[in-house]
Amino acid sequence: MPRMLTIKEAAQETGLSYNCLRQWCLSGTIACVKAGSKFLINMDKLKSFLNGEMQDEAGVDKTS
Repeated sequence: MPRMLTIKEAAQETGLSYNCLRQWCLSGTIACVKAGSKFLINMDKLKSFLNGEMQDEAGVDKTS
């Protein structure tokens, strides 16, 4: 099961700003789902994104 955190929780864990993560959620840059009025961020995919491992929706690596 993926570890899902709110934007605030993800910002605290990663050191990124709340606004940066929110913009990435709104633009579809990072994997997240909207639950009511909150975005939940998939932390495994966020960490992969931050490490430069870009993947599309099907999980295909786009870095090579």
